[in-house]
Amino acid sequence: RLHLVTWNVGTASPPPDVTSLLQLNSLGPPMDMYVIGLQEVNSRITNFLSDLAFDDPWSTFFMTVLSPLGYIKLSSIRMQGLLLLIFVKHVHLPFIQGIHTHYTRTGLYGYWGNKGGVSIRMSLYGHTICFMNCHLPAHMENTEQRLDDFEKILEMQFEGENIPSPLDHDVLFWFGDLNFRIADYGIHFVRESINNKRYNLLWEKDQLNMAKKTEAFLKEFIEGPLQFKPTYKFDLYSDVYDTSEKKRKPAWTDRILWRVKSLCQDASEEGELSEEGQTISVTLNNYVSHMSYGISDHKPVTGTFGLELKPLLSVPLVMLNPEGEWSAERDVIIRYSAVPEFPSSAWDWIGLFKVSFRHVNDYVTYAWVEDDEISSNKDSKQVYMSAAEIPNMGEFLLCYYSNNLQSIVGISEPFQIQPSRTSVEKDLTQEENSWMQKPDNLES
Repeated sequence: RLHLVTWNVGTASPPPDVTSLLQLNSLGPPMDMYVIGLQEVNSRITNFLSDLAFDDPWSTFFMTVLSPLGYIKLSSIRMQGLLLLIFVKHVHLPFIQGIHTHYTRTGLYGYWGNKGGVSIRMSLYGHTICFMNCHLPAHMENTEQRLDDFEKILEMQFEGENIPSPLDHDVLFWFGDLNFRIADYGIHFVRESINNKRYNLLWEKDQLNMAKKTEAFLKEFIEGPLQFKPTYKFDLYSDVYDTSEKKRKPAWTDRILWRVKSLCQDASEEGELSEEGQTISVTLNNYVSHMSYGISDHKPVTGTFGLELKPLLSVPLVMLNPEGEWSAERDVIIRYSAVPEFPSSAWDWIGLFKVSFRHVNDYVTYAWVEDDEISSNKDSKQVYMSAAEIPNMGEFLLCYYSNNLQSIVGISEPFQIQPSRTSVEKDLTQEENSWMQKPDNLES
């Protein structure tokens, strides 16, 4: 279950609440992955430089919302105003590998990053998936420029050996402020059609729909029906279309499309691959806009998908667990075992994380698997952590980080660290002292 968001936030700060945007109150099972693509994140140069050193406010905001619900920030990439964030449930971490990011500037002939695309790719249960967040050129007359820029973004290559290009991934999601407009019709006809919910009258003049009929590289992309109002351009904090002097014509600028490689092969090989042979399929469950958000002149759009995968990777590369009862009173032991083909490294480490950790560097402490090893046999190895580094109490989990694969390849079940005797005694003493210091005129 994948929930994908695209939103041009118009340099605004995060809103007070994103419960409906992320469908956190939906009755169905929780999402496995959130993919959040933003455009026009505040990118004044001072903001951009500080955001490179620290998480930007939007990343921090979504981490604060999602980490208590058991999601960690898997990866992110920022290029000026373009930001792409991916959050995933803990349980899937050992089955996600080969994470790479890339950005492509197209503004000012490729020298300026105000327009372009940011991408994150990965292997999910052995299947390759790429997410591409784009902000393409604005204005009615720039259709060809939009198409040229998207072709350029599609041609980009991720750095590293044996990493496929975007179109060679099993699934490619393309989304963002694509800036395609509604051609030919005047503003009064467009607004009247919207008021009467006759969106179908406008679909055939949507520039992206028209381009999909003529441009070969677009024909394989699929999009759900546009059964929501055009998402641009609104007065701030309202659902009223542009009342400024410019009176921009409404348009479906904010879109989510996808492409399944095996479906394209099926078409080219005239059905040689049967439906039964599919190892991955994508189903769109919901494609909607969210009219209640008014911080920018765009409304956010979300797509909720079901990804059905035949797992090509079904066993974690590393299994690990804490040995015995853990407390801060003594050194503790971690036992782990790896599959025979696991490419271990001297730079691998095991981190101790709070259950609500935000990202891979949000550890409490860690141990190097080689330097801190205390025993080894053909079945498993043991690593120690110093008592001085162990927190007093709480719920935690262990993660094995592979330097070669640049990802978490093993995760333990959550476990409790017991309070140490000294901390319990200290708490009792403090409670006793506070009770003794109560004023005489207060009842205990």
